[in-house]
Amino acid sequence: MIQRLLLLWIAVVVVGSGPAALAHEIRPAFLQVREIEPLVYDFLWKTPARGEMRLALNVIQPESCINVAAPRSTLVDGAVIQRWRVRCVDGLVGQTVTVENLSRTLTDAILRFEPLDGAAKTLRLTPEAPATTIPDAQPWMDVAATFFVLGIEHILFGFDHLLFVLALLLLISDLRRLLAAVTAFTLAHSLTLAGTTLGWIALPSAPVEAIIALSILFLAVETARVRAGRTSLTAQAPWLAAFAFGLLHGFGFASALREIGVPDDSVATALLFFNLGVEAGQLAFIGAVLLGVLAWRRLPITIPEWVGLGPCYAIGTVAAFWFIERTAAIFFA
Repeated sequence: MIQRLLLLWIAVVVVGSGPAALAHEIRPAFLQVREIEPLVYDFLWKTPARGEMRLALNVIQPESCINVAAPRSTLVDGAVIQRWRVRCVDGLVGQTVTVENLSRTLTDAILRFEPLDGAAKTLRLTPEAPATTIPDAQPWMDVAATFFVLGIEHILFGFDHLLFVLALLLLISDLRRLLAAVTAFTLAHSLTLAGTTLGWIALPSAPVEAIIALSILFLAVETARVRAGRTSLTAQAPWLAAFAFGLLHGFGFASALREIGVPDDSVATALLFFNLGVEAGQLAFIGAVLLGVLAWRRLPITIPEWVGLGPCYAIGTVAAFWFIERTAAIFFA
């Protein structure tokens, strides 16, 4: 168990160095192109930023397109958002859009194209392929690949989700009970992710994010209680807490998916493969932790028992900070 605690401590240090407000934000650059009248398009270009400095990524339009309104820039929640209007004499279907300097970065860019007629399309640009041609129709396999990768990327930046999973690893020592808890967590967040994306249920994202932080704090407290030799319902039936809090985490995933949009004619495909990507990333993370535990056990190192409580308090401190920060944002935004 000490091995897991130390791995958790390392993860907490990494998480604590990043901004909490980005816990459920998909970090690729995002370009929305919306046709407002025939051959006239509104562009919205969102790039990650640190302070007032953004990534030096720029949209290169087709040569047949000219700006009819000057770009306007605003800084919102760690990103620079630029808006401008374009007229394209040949339209945009079949035309190529490029993100300048994307090949020099490690990030991706998401392009959402919303024509007047036909279904919206979501395309992914990468450093290896920084240009894309807007199709008239999008094959389902392209949609599947795009959203599967987005699901994995969301886990990489979903620090609060990973912290919750690590808290489960810390709380549960029995592999069978751990698998039951992770399965319950997966089932729960899959339900709310699907329900929110399909428009069946909805909750405001700000309170949800605050309660997600509170769920991590709750698990940290429960873990400290178990380390102190006491027991609780959570320790006896961890799957129950995992399912209940998994419902909340599903709303967090849905807010990230809603940010980039889902293709109108491929909702089921996009939803399924985004969720599969989330699960692939989660299982890879759990596997890496368990492999790290096995590797650590081979080292001839003895650590005092009291060190085991350190990560419990560290994870609780980070979660408490997030909860206070997100709650304050609700009332003082």
